[in-house]
Amino acid sequence: MIQTYSSTIRRKEMDAVLTCMVDEKIGPGEMARRLVQSVKEFFPVDGALALRSPAIALKYVLRAFGLEPGTGIIVSALAPLWQLQAVQELGFKPIITDVSPDTACLTVEALEEGIRQGGRLIIFTETAGYLPDFEAIQALGIPLVEDISRSVGAFHNLPAKEGEEQQVKRAGTYGVFSIMGLEEGDAVTGGGGAVLMAPARREWSILKRLGEEAPSTDLLPDLNSALAFIQLKEFSRNEVVRQELFAAFQKALMAGRHKCLMRTPNGSSSVSSFTVVLNSGLKDVRQYASRKGIEIQPTFNSSIAAFLDEELEGCINARSLYLRTVDFPLYPRLGSTHASTIAKVLGTLP
Repeated sequence: MIQTYSSTIRRKEMDAVLTCMVDEKIGPGEMARRLVQSVKEFFPVDGALALRSPAIALKYVLRAFGLEPGTGIIVSALAPLWQLQAVQELGFKPIITDVSPDTACLTVEALEEGIRQGGRLIIFTETAGYLPDFEAIQALGIPLVEDISRSVGAFHNLPAKEGEEQQVKRAGTYGVFSIMGLEEGDAVTGGGGAVLMAPARREWSILKRLGEEAPSTDLLPDLNSALAFIQLKEFSRNEVVRQELFAAFQKALMAGRHKCLMRTPNGSSSVSSFTVVLNSGLKDVRQYASRKGIEIQPTFNSSIAAFLDEELEGCINARSLYLRTVDFPLYPRLGSTHASTIAKVLGTLP
């Protein structure tokens, strides 16, 4: 069976983790500092903290803003469940908002409605590696926090000046703060954890102070940091392979009646899986893929929409996508034989 997800762990990643174990340096330390430095160079951002989970990272974000208890926080109905739980645990009011049926991301119109309902902060989950028109979102006038767990490497092209090379602006540099999850299914994994980034110096000074006060139980251990460090170092090479696979799978899918989510305009979406919006029943598609030796998984199985299910109100698009969007395998070590099998199945889905 071809598994849906793979963390793309190779010998380099294993060697890095083994070195930490041999040196008996498994708690927060030097590897966490190296990971943070690599993050600062990759995106680039002014500073970052390596923490034990995305939920802990979000709690530090909410503390950094100094918001009053009960403040409205806008989240996507298709955001991971940990966002809702972290907002509630700190005493804030989650405002769960619908998404675009084409991108599975929050829209300006939905955000405007969220603001009318009392939203004072946006947590923007960049689903399936898609980047929206952030200028329009920033024009709404309330702070933005990016969740780039699935969009590492995505970018917008900036207007080119005459005689200069094309410049890009990466995911993770649009928000006041950005969270890069390092969980098993994320674009970069550490086997768990998150990196919380502050693109600008002013916000980094606030985050740095919170980091200096952080208990060691909030900080990412070196074992996880070592794995994430190598993953990020190898990211660009792996992403080339993923993009090639995506192009082949997308071409195959076009032969049928199903579709992909929209890709980033004027730039590039990143790829962490091959996400398909079904035009038929999930059960039939899953059984068909399974008979061909391919495992598929619902894309939004761990989302707020999945948790609330029928209790979710006013989010028609999110509920529809939750019920009929699936991930097919797509990862660098897939191999040509498995890739060919997946392409054939995508082109003949019921």
